Amino acid sequence: MTDQPIYSLAHLTLIECSAPELVYIASRVGYDAVSLRFIPMNIPGEFVCLPQDNSLVDATKTALKTTGIKVLDMELARITDDCDPLTFEPAMSLGAELGARHMIMSAWTSRRDDRNFLIDIYGETCALAAKYGLTIDLEFPSFSRLRTLDEALDIVRAVDAPNGGILVDTLYLHLSRVDLGELLHIPASYLHFLHISDALPGIADTREGMVQLARDARLYPGEGCINFSGLIERCPPVAYSIELPNQCRIRELGFEEHARRCLTHAKQAFGHVKSLRAPNPTQQLEKLESINERPNA
Repeated sequence: MTDQPIYSLAHLTLIECSAPELVYIASRVGYDAVSLRFIPMNIPGEFVCLPQDNSLVDATKTALKTTGIKVLDMELARITDDCDPLTFEPAMSLGAELGARHMIMSAWTSRRDDRNFLIDIYGETCALAAKYGLTIDLEFPSFSRLRTLDEALDIVRAVDAPNGGILVDTLYLHLSRVDLGELLHIPASYLHFLHISDALPGIADTREGMVQLARDARLYPGEGCINFSGLIERCPPVAYSIELPNQCRIRELGFEEHARRCLTHAKQAFGHVKSLRAPNPTQQLEKLESINERPNA
C-alpha cells in the first residue's frame, strides 16, 4: 500500500448499473478502483453481469482501459448447502484477467452445526483462488451463517491458507456489536480492504430489518454513529471499498451524484486518519495501549 489509500466503488452501491457503467461513473467521480459483481445474487434491481457475457466483459475491459480505473475485488462467492467451489472459477479467472486482487466470500448455509463443511468449502476456494493470485476475504453479514467477527476468524484460522482473509464491513461491525478492540485480534495479513458505510445508533432486531438496512438504507460516512477514526487506527493500511446502497438517495440524486457524495463524505470523515499498527511488536503494543487509553477511542 502507498501512503494514499485506494478508494473503490462497490457494485452494491449502484446495483442497477452494469459493470462498464460502474467503471465510467467511478472515473468521473474520482475513485481509484471498482469492486465488481460477476456472481449474481438475484436481489431486486440487480443488473446481472456474467463472466460468460462476452459483450459485457469486452465493454468492461474497454471502460477500464479508457479510464485507468483498477479492479480491487470481485464478489460474491456464497457458501450454500450445495456449494461447489468450482462454480466460482469463471469469476476468478475473469477477476484475475481484469486485475482484481481479492474475492469476497460469505456463508449462507441453513444449519448451525456445519463448521467442518464451512472449513472444507473455504479451504477449497482458497486453493482454487491461489491459481489466480486472489485472496478469499470472508465476510460476516449479521444475518448470514457467520454473524460475528469471531465466527469468521475461526474459519479462516482453521484453514490457515496463505491467501485467506477477513473482510470487515463497518455496518456489520455495528450490527454485530463488535468492540473496536476486537479488531486487534485480526492478524494484519488477513486484512486487505474495508467495506465502508455509516449507520444510525439503533440496531435492527429482526433479520428483515437488517437486510433492508444493508441493501437499501446505508448512510454516508459521518452521518451516523460509526467511529471510523478508531476503526482505521486499529487496522493496518488497507483499501476502502465504499458499499453504500441507499435507494432514497439514488432516486433523489441519481447514480453519479450518489457515488460522488459517498466518496466526498468518506474522505471528509476519515481521509486524514492513519493506521497506528506498527511492524515492530513493542512499538505496536505501545501505540495500541495509547489508543485504548484515549477517551471515546
